[in-house]
Amino acid sequence: MSRAPKPARLWEAPFLLRILWAHEAPGARPRRTDAALMLRLIRDGAVRVARDARGPVGFIARRGPIVLALYVHPRAQGCGHGSALLAEAKAHCPQLELWTLCDNISARRFYAGHGFVEIARGRGLGNDAGLPDIHLAWQKECAA
Repeated sequence: MSRAPKPARLWEAPFLLRILWAHEAPGARPRRTDAALMLRLIRDGAVRVARDARGPVGFIARRGPIVLALYVHPRAQGCGHGSALLAEAKAHCPQLELWTLCDNISARRFYAGHGFVEIARGRGLGNDAGLPDIHLAWQKECAA
């Protein structure tokens, strides 16, 4: 069971980078670039962390309604950590949007299961992999 996400702390950056790198192709970006960006996002308060008894297992980086990243370590997937991170973001923002790769079927299923819908497709010009991607959005339903 996932604990409530908490703000990331600077000392957790190496753990969060390992989670990110467990999903990234080697050499996608210089690791120094990832580290600098992670530190800046943590300092800005944009990163929330899911933890289990062993420590950080996932994180979400968000600027307002834009989800910049949502990753859960492979050893902890399927335990509710990603759902907890996303639920907390939804509780604080009436709409969210993000991009995911077209060929990332598991991510697309995850987001669809959480109410995200496709609003656009891209040719990969804005992602490090240069692969086609999908712009997804979620909006809180208004009470009638």
